[in-house]
Amino acid sequence: MKRRFRSLGIILLILVALCVPGLLWRSQQRANVQANYRSAMAPVFLVPGSSATQNRFNALVAELNRETPHQHSLLRVEVMTDGTLKYTGSVRPTDKQPIIVVGFENHHDGYATIQKQAKWFTIAFKALQQTYHFNHFSAMGHSNGGLVLTIFLEDDVARTKTHADRLMTIASPFNLEESDQNVDTPLFKQLSGNRKRLPKALTVYSIAGSEGYSGDGIVPFDSVNRGKLIFQGQVKHFTQMTVTGANANHADLPENQQIVALIRQDLLK
Repeated sequence: MKRRFRSLGIILLILVALCVPGLLWRSQQRANVQANYRSAMAPVFLVPGSSATQNRFNALVAELNRETPHQHSLLRVEVMTDGTLKYTGSVRPTDKQPIIVVGFENHHDGYATIQKQAKWFTIAFKALQQTYHFNHFSAMGHSNGGLVLTIFLEDDVARTKTHADRLMTIASPFNLEESDQNVDTPLFKQLSGNRKRLPKALTVYSIAGSEGYSGDGIVPFDSVNRGKLIFQGQVKHFTQMTVTGANANHADLPENQQIVALIRQDLLK
């Protein structure tokens, strides 16, 4: 009898030993699927620069939709200084790539304001994520809007557990308006110091405008070009471009036809 129980015990131990690797494999597979799953919806966030509101890109979105087979919904969100949100526009239930513009009640310039706007953007992002249940997205920021998005990607996106697919910055002054190439502003030190936190699978396009030899009329070339010192070697792909010709000054860049084509090609895939 004892021999029979001993044999049964050995058989049970063998069965358990055989089952454990399978259970561990299934758990690992489930984790891999959850990590790599992409929701059907992948919104494109647009963030304007200083002195611009959530209505800044109305003309741009209309132009994008004019030659796009699938019309993109336009939802505008204004983040108030107390963190509350105001919505205009809507997202169609069947739209898999809506355009969401996030603007700020306080849209003044300055390093301190940019920091606040990055946190306000996070508030809006989390609220929209809860509403629309997306887990990946792309984004474009004009001027300081590109700085807001970069801070968000370094500081907060990991906590939202979403995948950042593509980022386009247009005339974003990564060293603010400092024209001396030997001077690093506190903002540049912050962005370059935190660059290892950037999503590794991210594709980044940094676009500069050329009105003259030194910049786009407002932002110096060196300030925009410093994006390579932040993104290059930290993200999957980094491309830097300069746009010249008509509408190449700072304020007109979002409506520049070359940039509209790049947005349509690289963000609205």
